[in-house]
This record gives sequence, C-alpha cells and structure tokens, in this order.
Amino acid sequence: MEFEVTVIAREGLVVHGKAEQCDFVDVFRCFVASSHGFSTWTVCLTLTEENCLCNGSCSSPAHREFAGSNMSLPPEKASELKQIIHQHLAKEMPQTEAGVSSKPATHFADKDGISSKKTNVDPTRRHLYLQVLGGKAFLEHLQEPEPLPGQVCSTFTLYLHFRNQRFRSKPVPCSCEPDLQEGFLLEVHRGDSSKMLDATTLLSISDPVQMVLIRTDTSGETTLVSSYFLDWRSVLSAPNGKTSIAVELLGVGSESKVPAGVLNVKLELYPPLAERLSPDVVSTQQSLERKKTAEKERLFLVYAKQWWREFLEIRPSHHTKLVKIFAQDENGVNRPVCSYVHVLRAGRLLESPRQAARFVSLLPLEKAPVVGGGVRQEQWCTLLAFLCRNKGDCEDHATLLCSLLLGFGLDAYVCVGTMGKGVPHAWVMTCGTDGSVTFWESLTAHRYLHQPINPDDPPLASQPKPSYPYRTVGCVFNHRTFLANCQPSDAVELCIFDFQDQSRWKAMSEEALRAVCAPGSTTSLPPLPPLCGPSLDPAAASNHLELEMRYLVSEHRKDLSMSTTWDDHLSYLLSAALAAYEQERCTGVSCGNEEFQDAVRRAVPDGHTFKGFPIHFTHRNARRVFATSLRSPFCEEIVCCRGDHVRLAVRARVFAYPESACAVWIMFACKYRSVL
Repeated sequence: MEFEVTVIAREGLVVHGKAEQCDFVDVFRCFVASSHGFSTWTVCLTLTEENCLCNGSCSSPAHREFAGSNMSLPPEKASELKQIIHQHLAKEMPQTEAGVSSKPATHFADKDGISSKKTNVDPTRRHLYLQVLGGKAFLEHLQEPEPLPGQVCSTFTLYLHFRNQRFRSKPVPCSCEPDLQEGFLLEVHRGDSSKMLDATTLLSISDPVQMVLIRTDTSGETTLVSSYFLDWRSVLSAPNGKTSIAVELLGVGSESKVPAGVLNVKLELYPPLAERLSPDVVSTQQSLERKKTAEKERLFLVYAKQWWREFLEIRPSHHTKLVKIFAQDENGVNRPVCSYVHVLRAGRLLESPRQAARFVSLLPLEKAPVVGGGVRQEQWCTLLAFLCRNKGDCEDHATLLCSLLLGFGLDAYVCVGTMGKGVPHAWVMTCGTDGSVTFWESLTAHRYLHQPINPDDPPLASQPKPSYPYRTVGCVFNHRTFLANCQPSDAVELCIFDFQDQSRWKAMSEEALRAVCAPGSTTSLPPLPPLCGPSLDPAAASNHLELEMRYLVSEHRKDLSMSTTWDDHLSYLLSAALAAYEQERCTGVSCGNEEFQDAVRRAVPDGHTFKGFPIHFTHRNARRVFATSLRSPFCEEIVCCRGDHVRLAVRARVFAYPESACAVWIMFACKYRSVL
C-alpha cells in the first residue's frame, strides 16, 4: 500500500511526498526535523487504499491529522520521510548567500519591518498558496538605472487582501522587471465549521484576491500604480491543484486602460483536491456570475434613470444640484456611491468615534493626478487602495469616516456638496436620537453642530451664525440609503435634515440599492478589508525623531556661530503639553495645562524667560519638519536664541494610529536670563 505524506511546519511551509507501505501508521504522530530550523511538525496522511494498518484508529480512505512531539517514526522510515522533505526543500527553498533559506510570507508585515505576525497553518482548512514569481514589462521604468548597493531608490510594494486577510510583500527596487519574489498563504476556509471544503463549495466562493501595487519614491511619497482583482478559482480545474498565470496590471485613473506591467503568479491549493473540476464547469460558473451581476447593474441603471427624471420634474432647477449617484473608482469603473460605504468595525484599534475621526484626518489629502489643466479629475478609491496608499481625496476620507462611525453605531451619512467659492466637497453628518445634526469634517476631525436658519423669521430676530465651512448640500448617502435634497434652496444653513419628510428629501428605493450595494450582492463589489494595527513603536520613533531634531538644531546654530546647550529636564517637561495637545485633538477637551504651566514655572529660575513653540505633523521626516518649523518667526526666534545662560529644549512625541498613520508633535523651547 502507498500513502501520501503532507507535512506542515509551524512557519507555514507545505511539503508533499509519497512513501511506501508503513506498518506503524497507528503510532505515526510527528518527528523532529534536524535542519532548516523547524522543530515541531504537523503530519497529515491521505491513504490511497480502502484498508490501512491502523488497527481501527481511523476510517479509510481518510485524511488524518496527528500532532505532538513525544513519538517518532522508526529510524528507517524517519530517514525515508526526511529525504522526501529535503528534496522538496532543495527544490522550493534555494539557499541565500548567508546560508539561510527564505521562507514564504504567511503574514502581514508592517511597513517598517519591525515585527511580523506569523500564522499557524491548520491542516483541516483549505489554503491557497499564491506565489509571485517576478514582474516584467513595467515600461515606465525601462530607463531606471540599476541601484548601487546601499543606494536609496524608488521601490514597489505589493499588497494583498483576501477574505479578511491582509498581506504585503517586501519592497523591491523599481525596474522594468522588478524582482517581486513572494509567497502568501491565504486561508480559503473561514468560519467555525471543521468540515473540509470540497471543490463544489470552493467554486461557490467568488471572493477575489485584491492586489494593490504601490510605488514609494526616495522621499517616502507613495503612488498607486495598479489595483487588480484576481479570480483564483482557475486552480480548481488545474492538474495537481497548481496553475501559473500572467496577471496584466493596468494603470489607475485616466490611465486605467493603459498596461502598467505584468506579474507572474503561481496558485496552489493545499491540501490538493481529491477530484478536480472540469475547466468548463469553472468557466461556466464564472460566466453565470458575470451575467447575474451585469443584469443587476443594468436594472439598477434603468431604475436610477427613472428616479432622476422624477427628481428633475419636481423643480427645473434641480439639474444644477450636486446629486451624485455614481462615482468612478481607481480602475475607471462606475459604481453606485452607496457601495463605497460599509459598516466598518475597528476592533480594539480605535476606541471612540472621535478617535476614529482623528485617525482619518491624519491620512494626508491628495487630489487625483491629472495630465493637463481644466476640469478636476475625480477618482474615488476602493478602501484597500486608499489604505495602502495612505492618502486620498476628500471623498475617500469621508467614506472611510462614515464607515467607521456606522461601526460605532451612529446614524452616519456622507454629504456631497460645496464649500466656499463653489468648490465640490464631501463630509460626514450624524443624526442624533434627539434630532440634532452634527457635521464631521473628515480632513480635520472638526465637528460642527447644525442649527438651521428660518428664512420666515422677522428680520430683527436673532439667527444662529454658522461655524461650518459648507455652502450647499446636494445629496446624502450611506451603505443602504440615498437621499437627494429637493428643498427650494440647497444652502446648508437653510436645510432641514428631516429625512422622513418626502417633500424635502427624495429617497432611492432601499431594495434597489441593496441589490447592487449589499455585501456579496454582486461579484463586482470589492471586498471590505480590515484595518491593520500600528506598525511602529511610538517610544522608539519619538526618541529617534527627537535625536534627529537635536542634531539639526545644533548644526543650524553652529552655522550661525552659536553654541548649543541642552536642558534635558526641560525637554522632558514638554511631554505633558504634547500629550494634552493630542488628547484635545481626539476628544475636543483640553486638560493638563495647569500642571504643565506649574512645572515650567518651577523649572525656569527667577529672572529667566521661557518660550515654547509647538507644531504638528503627519509624517516623521526630520528635515522636512525642521524646514517647515523654521518658516515660523516664533520658532526661528527660539532656535536662534541669543542671550545670557541660554538653554534649549526640544521634545518629539509620535502617536501611532492604525494603517501606519501617525500624529507627530514637536515642541521647541528655550529659557534664558533676561538682561533688559
């Protein structure tokens, strides 16, 4: 009898092989590998005949899992199995120059490479092993010179999302043929059921693997190169459960029809299917899904056109209102705006709605790039593309904040309208149970209470003065509601946000929206990725930035022929102020100022003067921080302070948020003896 042996290391390596008849199947648990750094293994057996010699301890044919470390194979069998493993390792894991084998990536690694989160492989679940075997035809980098050892250069980083799992590759230098060599172990089987999924069930899982390619230049600026949705199910009909495909990546925005490059991808299912599907079955299923999606989208488009005609019949002036039903994503695909909003729960990463607003405001604003002048290029990004790029337009910020506020249980909507001078803008509003309406500016985390003005009041009657910067509002929406403003005026200060009043707000059918925007309703909807935790150590990042700032200040004063003496105690006291500033940004409540002032008074002797200058950033580039700070005359006065008994202080605090977002506070201070 012959049986197949599958070995899984804790690090995620999968090894296949076959061994001859074994009389010790009943005691076959695990063995210790003496090489490649693995100590504990899980061994799976797939028997190929009806009978086995396990004395009734398993049902045959069967797939058995054994784990432990207290038993091993007889010497001759252990040697035979070890030889199989070594042969596989020699084929799949070539040695590096340092003599250490490079293991496939089975985790989401942070941007700074500080730590990695490894995942144990459960042999009772189906896994998809996706290998990226290099790229080619990235013609934009055809003239890119080969980077010298140690030289800082632009890099490519590949991000993946599949069924609530996120991964990233190591950054590689940009070139025409980038050396993207990575492996990702994706768990296909998600849920509490312990039943092994068969081929038919796997075929019904239409979730794609979203691949996002990001280019990072030498200054740390990121650019979205491509966003691609990979249908992995071709592996279900592949011989031996393995297939190789060439993925053609297209550009984004105005270049969404232009090829950006090609990635060579290999897909492998583990454990292999007992019976593979016919290619015709797989292609038929995919075709049926596409037709079903196309029909749903066609019916919604027909409904939207009819709804828009009815809206225009209410008032002829409605055609000038900013009522946005569809928006293009980074791939140039028109999708209903409601599909950009989801109920997003951040787990333990964000503790409150106001902290969520603070997090979103830390993601930098960047308009979609456009070639030439004229009309503004509009591009709404899928959530993964926005998070991986770590910056986006106001619509990206607003949809993310609305999703997070919905996750915190608030009745939140995205507002589409204009700011001063008629500039298009998007922000968020929440409706309280008491009827109150609050505006949330996603770019700054500022909150504004809306108090409408009654135009029928007498001229001398006192009216609330709006504090918000918004001028008009054309429509509001969330993941299941779309409402167009049909009031006589779309001025925000005059709007009544009573969505039950059909004379003021025209609603779309929730059933029609659910048919194309609900999760899983169509295969064209991008899956919702989870947020990833902070990727940096705030204390280490703060210390590093502070040392850099001290060096830059000392060098600047040296250029001015001035010596520098640092006061470490005063620098430490500045921490309390920086913590209070960040807390105020998160909660809107100022606290701790009295204690800080008292500590400074004690640290500054009589007859001395204290000056401090705090400044806030969303990046950790020390030279950019220093250059920006010096533009302020107050900061320059402190850094270039002359006088008697001058002591300088600087404190840096980095506050880490999800998705590598960070709030950076710097305070420059000095104390000196007054001579006048």
